[in-house]
Amino acid sequence: MKQYIYGIHAVEMLLSKQPAVILELITQKTRQDQRLTKLVTHAKKQGIAVNEVPRAQLDKLANARQHQGIVAHCRHAQTSMNGEQLSFEDLLDKIAQGTLASPPFLLILDGIQDPHNLGACLRSADAAGVHAVIAPKDNSVSLTPTVHKVACGAAETVPFIQVTNLARSMKQLQQQGVWIYGTADDASDALFDIDLSGAVAVVIGAEGKGLRRLTKETCDGLLRIPMHGEVSSLNASVATGVCLFEVVRQRSG
Repeated sequence: MKQYIYGIHAVEMLLSKQPAVILELITQKTRQDQRLTKLVTHAKKQGIAVNEVPRAQLDKLANARQHQGIVAHCRHAQTSMNGEQLSFEDLLDKIAQGTLASPPFLLILDGIQDPHNLGACLRSADAAGVHAVIAPKDNSVSLTPTVHKVACGAAETVPFIQVTNLARSMKQLQQQGVWIYGTADDASDALFDIDLSGAVAVVIGAEGKGLRRLTKETCDGLLRIPMHGEVSSLNASVATGVCLFEVVRQRSG
């Protein structure tokens, strides 16, 4: 499967982490940009073809989105950890063998369909040091070009693993000692009152719908983000950032 990834941050990270998947770089003619020139030089040193085209052609490849003068034509990028391809089974093995650098820290996304939300979630996950992001294959957005652009390189650094049966995968994580906490507006426990310092996974549901019934029932516990204003809920990616950095705060305390 081939795709086009656009934007300086996304292409820069792809070139750094997974250069083998890049078939060619396509850049905008007449555009003079120091970072763009640096990327082109780096690509040519690795034997990657670079083609210059008019802006109109780049606009078409990126569906008129803000491409910053560069598009990478590539094979489908593989989810990886430290440059190594990572499957859900690989993740379970790493947890079981204790080879992760710290207690498992996972983000589970249940039904996120907006690529902008997923991109922002990946960016927060990278900043918080999450080991992997897990999502169901059905009714969820995958790593589209928009996700790569919004994630600003995090789509190439944080393993994104889509599974066939989310509830079953959650149970497998629990069997490896991972405590799973889902977010729910009606939860009795507040985010700041739960011990999240050990092996933990945080589950975020889709905006408006929240967690699906089976996902909710599979969680070890439910938590809510304390809200003091008139707005009843947060954007999914904002809720993700709040929850992830509470884990970071507790682990660093």
